[in-house]
Amino acid sequence: MYAFNYVRASSVAEAVQAVPGGNFLAGGMTLLPSLKLRLARPDQLVDLAGIPGIAGIEEVAGRIVIGAMVRHSDVASSPLVRAKLPALADLAGGIGDPLVRNRGTIGGSIANNDPSADYPAAVVGFDATIITDRREIPAAVFFTGLFSTALQPGELVLRVSFPVVHRAAYVKFPSPASRYAMVGVMVVQAGRDVRVVVTGAGPCVFRLPAFEQALAANFAPAALAGLTVSADGLNQDLHGTADYRAHLVSVMAGRAVAQAQGR
Repeated sequence: MYAFNYVRASSVAEAVQAVPGGNFLAGGMTLLPSLKLRLARPDQLVDLAGIPGIAGIEEVAGRIVIGAMVRHSDVASSPLVRAKLPALADLAGGIGDPLVRNRGTIGGSIANNDPSADYPAAVVGFDATIITDRREIPAAVFFTGLFSTALQPGELVLRVSFPVVHRAAYVKFPSPASRYAMVGVMVVQAGRDVRVVVTGAGPCVFRLPAFEQALAANFAPAALAGLTVSADGLNQDLHGTADYRAHLVSVMAGRAVAQAQGR
């Protein structure tokens, strides 16, 4: 690990002022291992844990607003989230292991945008809004590529606002070692709108328009019969080939629809 300065910010303004040349530290589930392996070399770390007002869950104007510093375990156990967005609570409860769930944060996860992370599928699937210290960013334009987002240098995620939808479900095929999604599929039905969102399979979260159109006409697993996903551009590693992941997408999508039907 390289030497760095440590700043424990007490306000959003202090954090943003201190971060140039450094990194924000939320749960640290990706950043700290990167530091230990000398894969990252920031001049300083700006700890967000002491900032008030960005670690709560509340209902505002019919939407569920989750602070960036809310832990995965708190999303999973929140009575409000379980009542209004049970698919999101289920997703959070399946992230990593107990250590990761009790340290990792929703803001840190989406800002990092690991291609195998679970939250991006929910953020895009629910058509959430990411609220930063500067603006509000629609989910549709937030995730831009491999470990890349629409966040500008020094921009800090404060909250994520989720609309309450008719029904939804998230199903993933996890790596046995890391619990990261080799393929995860979020299916959301919001009125006449259906969104099918995939994480883990490609360099960045993506939607499946053909699946969405089929489910808009008939929200049932049978509607997906015969639909396939191209393996072009999908991830390929020691855990699975691109063709295998393409097959998993179809399987997980059908399971997610079946699970959503039960809600």
